[in-house]
Amino acid sequence: MSNQEYVEELRAERDYVAALYTRLDAERARVHAAHSAALRGNDLGPMERDVEVRAQAKQLKRLDGVDNGLCFGRMDDLAGESSYIGRIGLFDENDEYEPLLLDWRAPAARPFYTATAAHPEDMRRRRQFHTRDRQVRGFTDEVLGRPQGDENGDAALLAAVNAPRGAGMRDIVATIQAEQDEIIRLEHPGVLVIEGGPGTGKTVVALHRVAYLLYTQRERMERHGVLVVGPNPAFLNHISRVLPSLGESDVVFTTTGGLVPGMHVTAEDGPEAARHKGALTILDVLAAAIAGRQRLPEEPLLIELADLVVRIDAETAEWARQEARDSELPHNEARPVFRDIIEYVLTERATARIGKGWLSREDRATWESIRKEVLAELAESQQFADALDRLWPILTPQSLLAPLYESPERLRAAGAPQSLLRSDGAAWTVSDVPLLDELADMLGTSGSTAESTERETRAEAEYAAGVLEILQVDRQDLMDDEDHLLAQDLVEAEDLAQRYVEQDTRDVAERAAADRDWTYRHVVVDEAQELSEMDWRVLMRRCPSRSFTVVGDLAQRRSPAGTTSWSSVLEPYVPGRWAYRSLTVNYRTPAEIMSVAAGVLAEFAPDVAAPESVRACGVRPWSRQVDAAELPTAVAEFVRTEAAREGTSVVIGPPGAPGAVTPSETKGLEFDAVLVVDPQRILARGARGAAELYVALTRATQRLGVLHRDDELPPALAGLAQAPASLTER
Repeated sequence: MSNQEYVEELRAERDYVAALYTRLDAERARVHAAHSAALRGNDLGPMERDVEVRAQAKQLKRLDGVDNGLCFGRMDDLAGESSYIGRIGLFDENDEYEPLLLDWRAPAARPFYTATAAHPEDMRRRRQFHTRDRQVRGFTDEVLGRPQGDENGDAALLAAVNAPRGAGMRDIVATIQAEQDEIIRLEHPGVLVIEGGPGTGKTVVALHRVAYLLYTQRERMERHGVLVVGPNPAFLNHISRVLPSLGESDVVFTTTGGLVPGMHVTAEDGPEAARHKGALTILDVLAAAIAGRQRLPEEPLLIELADLVVRIDAETAEWARQEARDSELPHNEARPVFRDIIEYVLTERATARIGKGWLSREDRATWESIRKEVLAELAESQQFADALDRLWPILTPQSLLAPLYESPERLRAAGAPQSLLRSDGAAWTVSDVPLLDELADMLGTSGSTAESTERETRAEAEYAAGVLEILQVDRQDLMDDEDHLLAQDLVEAEDLAQRYVEQDTRDVAERAAADRDWTYRHVVVDEAQELSEMDWRVLMRRCPSRSFTVVGDLAQRRSPAGTTSWSSVLEPYVPGRWAYRSLTVNYRTPAEIMSVAAGVLAEFAPDVAAPESVRACGVRPWSRQVDAAELPTAVAEFVRTEAAREGTSVVIGPPGAPGAVTPSETKGLEFDAVLVVDPQRILARGARGAAELYVALTRATQRLGVLHRDDELPPALAGLAQAPASLTER
């Protein structure tokens, strides 16, 4: 194509894309008007109005998220027909809804990603646009079906991976590769594991898979939404823009520490404590801790009534405890069983003492009358309430676990290691979250909570019955009028009450965040190798359908309680229902940096092959030796130098390193430039220190530097080029 032809083609493409934006703006204005009308009511009932408001608000959010890079390419088939591919589908309303823009997830758009020179799939040409905001800056053509064709669309791909990094992760919708597209569109109803080394795009592939599932299974998935679990808040912030940019918003982002509403993680466990808390054997500890709070009195507990004193002895309490345990109800829900046995014994004994000498058991009416009076006294007795609380207390997960951690005696009694002991039991850690979640089920709701819920339900039903009475609906007349009878005409008070309760105007994310019992239709787990056995139990409870996309790299595991085998954690939950796919091409880390990281990988995971980098950057990684006094100055110099360049940078080091973040805080993130300080101290952080150094080295997309103290570089880094005394000389 001559330069003149290119200019003319570019002008035509700009005109077409401008028309797409005009259509997008018109659709946005239409939805905005519909949203405003719904807010005003427009003769809609309250329920219908709220449904319409939420639907239009969701559509507005979808349209607002696709403004940047709306259309990213075009494909031409052998018949000369052209199709434009973009973030969402747009249609020409004036031409029987002729498609102006194909949604990238639509089946018709798939050849844009899968067609190659060897297998063109009836495509003649693939054109990829280079855009900024709403403007097409240029395009790259790939002619298909010829031996000299470029199978992978390298020009557009390399332009994307070489571009400076911004504040958040970018989608890859314009440059999805064939191996990635296969995973994104995989029709698998169970758990899909995507494993890949650093820079292989496993996270962004998982997010595009979510967008694809929401597109193809929207009716099934959107009401309950999708949960995305990441390793830390910085990572979640990094990836949070991807799905909205693809037109999807029914997604909840959280860390494992946020899986229990209202929880605040303020502390960190040592390796030994984290390992014990993450293992399934902790379930026995929790059960023993609960049993330890179901106590027998050492001395009889006296209850003073109006005419006599009754007592709860160890024998009575033991019978009641056994009956409550045999009920197999959660602890709090078994308390009424315990109370009923105690009340039965006390009232029988009290009645016998009151009627001694004059009351026969054959006189059941009098006997029962006295029993009821005694029972009423017990219900009003603070001594009796205190005794129940002492012997079978109502417990919350927090009120059980915090005292357990603070007491060496309770830990021993529960069979727990003393490594769990801490001075502030309520200083919660990430490892405590699955335990607290487990205890919510093991303890159950308290009787007072259940009674309160029942009262609220009765009140709502009474209100609904009043509404029906006001409406004065003659149901028999409705039933006689067979021509006009509809299903919604037959409504009971309880049905109307349920509709009233279900009417919740919050969006999915808000409702899910406040509801520990919320379940999702699909769950994405990133950095899944860090999850413990207990973490997996929490997540499986959150998704009864067991529909998961699991993303990880076992070689990068740093948690002592983390996953060592996908089969070992998944087979107990989804036997035979999980699939494995791997990504082997590194799109992020240049070859010069990956060769350094591969040396570290070879030392701690010799059986794992490093991903193959798709590009080189032409800049050699370097190292520089500094003493303790020089280190802060050298770090500041790196920060100052990188601030003058386009892109992002970070300093990574062991805890306490000046101006540095730890490797775990950068999991899943990427930066144009990375400075690693004190690599030897990172390696010294236990058995997973090498994995942490591997993570640190593979965050850079362009430039990597290493600062080490007077000690020598770790052997795996010995090949780094020596930097000059000043970074400004580089």
